[in-house]
Amino acid sequence: MKPVASEGRLVLAALLGIGVIVALIIGARLHPFLALTAGALTVGVTAGVSVETALTSLHHRLRHDRSRSRHPDRAGSDVRQSLLADSGGADQIVDTIIGAASPRMLPWAMAVVGAIIGLPMFFEIGLVLLMPVIYLVARRSGQSLVTIGIPALAGLSAMHGLVPPHPGPLTAIDYLGADLGTTLALGVAVAIPTVIIAGPVFGLVGRYVAVPVPDRFEGAGDEDTSRRPSFAITLASVLLPVVLMMGKALADIFVDDEGDPLRRTLDILGTPLIALLIAVVVGMFTLGHGMGRDGVAKSLESSLPGVAGILLIVSAGGGFKQSLVDTGIGTIVAERVADSNISVLLLAWFVAVLIRLATGSATVATVTASGLLAPLTDQALQR
Repeated sequence: MKPVASEGRLVLAALLGIGVIVALIIGARLHPFLALTAGALTVGVTAGVSVETALTSLHHRLRHDRSRSRHPDRAGSDVRQSLLADSGGADQIVDTIIGAASPRMLPWAMAVVGAIIGLPMFFEIGLVLLMPVIYLVARRSGQSLVTIGIPALAGLSAMHGLVPPHPGPLTAIDYLGADLGTTLALGVAVAIPTVIIAGPVFGLVGRYVAVPVPDRFEGAGDEDTSRRPSFAITLASVLLPVVLMMGKALADIFVDDEGDPLRRTLDILGTPLIALLIAVVVGMFTLGHGMGRDGVAKSLESSLPGVAGILLIVSAGGGFKQSLVDTGIGTIVAERVADSNISVLLLAWFVAVLIRLATGSATVATVTASGLLAPLTDQALQR
């Protein structure tokens, strides 16, 4: 897209847009959808585009993303996490892994628990779910709250921010035209050492940091467990969409014939839309077996507010990206990066980290950073 103003003005527009997003989320505690929308309008107006043009561009992009987001690849994560929590499956995973761990291995077990819970759940939901477990394990094992808590939070955070099928990574894949299988494999490869270093290893500081364990949740875990799904069934339900996506990636690598029936089948089953839809349907029977038909229906209904919030954030992220494209900011950034020795990957990581630190949301950081750098990757491919 041809720039609509001078380079200096466009850079100022981009910085102001990001600043508005961060300020509204942190200072005004505004919903990320509204903050991203305001940031997109700020970019357009500051760059010299008329308010009417900026609104029209934003409207078209929001409408496009909303229509695309009706599919379960955006909503499946919220539905699955609701089923997992309401069925008791998440508690079953926690109790099984913690129960099998020795005191010395508890921090590593907590990291595994956090990683597994982090696959289908958003960080906030997983944190609420794990806090009683962290308190109880720390109290009963006599270990520091830091030693037990940090590994669980590291596993939860890494999986949430790096591994599909979370909406953040899926949106980045869509914006950047990345390969799903490659992103999934690399996300897991990066997440594993990240969880180890930021979890059990960093958690060793608990030996020197005394944090008293609050007297809360002492009665947690005493509820009736007879209606919970088994550990094996719960784990299979959680990992099902990841396995389907990985199967698609392996078929693309090892089966050269695109018309091969096996590859075509795995390609269909491994797309995020189909994989998450299958996972939701399977979860209704496996995780919802002990909940009854009414319980499953109530769980699915309760997940709708979270789904709506994620759809709004993704759509607004698309609007912010479109403002960068329409004003030519993406073209300017791409040209300057191409003329320098700056790594595109390093720049993308740096931008995402700054936004994550500023807003505290991995989804907002991923959506915003990928929208900002999508024109850059397009320019790089053209070269």
